[in-house]
Amino acid sequence: MSAPYSIAIVTAGAQDKAEEIARAALAARLAACAQIHPIRSLYLWKGELCDEREVAVHFKIRSEDFEALRALVRALHDYETPEILRIEIAEGDAAYLDWLAQETAK
Repeated sequence: MSAPYSIAIVTAGAQDKAEEIARAALAARLAACAQIHPIRSLYLWKGELCDEREVAVHFKIRSEDFEALRALVRALHDYETPEILRIEIAEGDAAYLDWLAQETAK
């Protein structure tokens, strides 16, 4: 059984794309919070080593909303293969998790 809450991680190539995806997720109540961080990514893509500036977005979500968030990200993203990961929150402060639940209630 999955934990009720998760952190979803998405990367984007530009701040404006990260903000667009974050705002859409918040408007749809698929996330209670979206934290945006500039990062440097080194990765392999089609056999080549890439070294790029990117923007990471950490979404605080209900685990049950991950598929809807994934669909939203795919619809808005400009990457061929965007990073879309879900990490379960094993434990958290009760007041924070209550807030997360309240802000993502449908």
